[in-house]
Amino acid sequence: MEQTQGKKGLVPGWLKVVLAVVLTLAVTVGGFCLLMGREGLSIIQGWMLVRTQFVDPQVDLGQVADQALNGMVEGLGDRWSYYLDAQRYDQVMNDRSNHYVGVGITVTYEREEGLLVVEVAQDGPAHQAGVRPGDVVVAVDGVSIAGEARYDGADRIAGEEGTQVTLTLLGEDGTQRDAVCTRATLVTQPAQGKLLEDGVGYVLLSNFYAGAADSFREQVDALVEQGATGLIIDLRNDPGGYVSELTAILDYLLPEGVVFRHNPRWERGEEYRSDAQCIQLPMVTLVNENTYSAAELLAAELREFQGTPVVGTRTSGKGYSQITFPLLNGGGMGLSTATYTTGEGHSLIGEGIVPDVELELAEGEDNQLQAAIDCLKQP
Repeated sequence: MEQTQGKKGLVPGWLKVVLAVVLTLAVTVGGFCLLMGREGLSIIQGWMLVRTQFVDPQVDLGQVADQALNGMVEGLGDRWSYYLDAQRYDQVMNDRSNHYVGVGITVTYEREEGLLVVEVAQDGPAHQAGVRPGDVVVAVDGVSIAGEARYDGADRIAGEEGTQVTLTLLGEDGTQRDAVCTRATLVTQPAQGKLLEDGVGYVLLSNFYAGAADSFREQVDALVEQGATGLIIDLRNDPGGYVSELTAILDYLLPEGVVFRHNPRWERGEEYRSDAQCIQLPMVTLVNENTYSAAELLAAELREFQGTPVVGTRTSGKGYSQITFPLLNGGGMGLSTATYTTGEGHSLIGEGIVPDVELELAEGEDNQLQAAIDCLKQP
């Protein structure tokens, strides 16, 4: 029941509006302050002081923001969280799509003269221009990239689709030549397979980013059609990737059961199950210290679920998943937002996987691969 007032107690309409606005602002500002806390408000305060009080008005505020955001993430003490400036963010997002604009070469920095070409994409711009594995890129558009300059060589080779770049190459015979390449969008296949001797199927899985599950299935299915009787999954130097790609691969490889558990901070934990349909092949996984995230979880789950042997060196021990949040400055912040475990609830945080056959990679030969083959041959 409401109580009415006499005429003298009425509040003017305009004053009611003003009071409502003031109260709304007070509640909004108060809520914002509670959410930010002293520390968050201090960060805003510091930014305003830099903008209005710092003696040099021409200071690069973009660089200031980049360093401040990077420092914020480093302050978390989490080795898996990260900050990306705008250029790096675009590059990372392109890499995760498993396509990029370039000339189609994979290089290393081991030669002082420039960039050593170790792989050339079939039918890519470099391949069409006559670039071969073993060539050394010594100059880009006439600018030498010898010595320390070679570390900037990849950035010089990169550019917009449809533009040309001239690579000066030092061939294995010691002669130099130029190769003019037209940059193009190239699609990379995350999985590469081949049939080894004695019916051993081998699949190198480079990452778990966009299209990885489809690529992996295509390679394994092709090997089965070729008569593969066993499967080696090479996860060495695999940085991991998306949960969706990992769970799709687990479902493809394993029979019915819980294969993965994900525990976000703000949501209920989620379990992922595989169905009954699966690949009926004995398997071995190859890992090393650069096997991260989804890659080491795959090896761990295969071993836990069906006893699949692991060969190589101890993995990285990552058990947190990240979300990369886009920022208004064009950059991105990747934060650990969840933990994950195997289907039985085993976490890899800080311990990784200790291989069943622990073996350092020998110089000049892939003794780890041979050990994996030997595991497959055991009854």
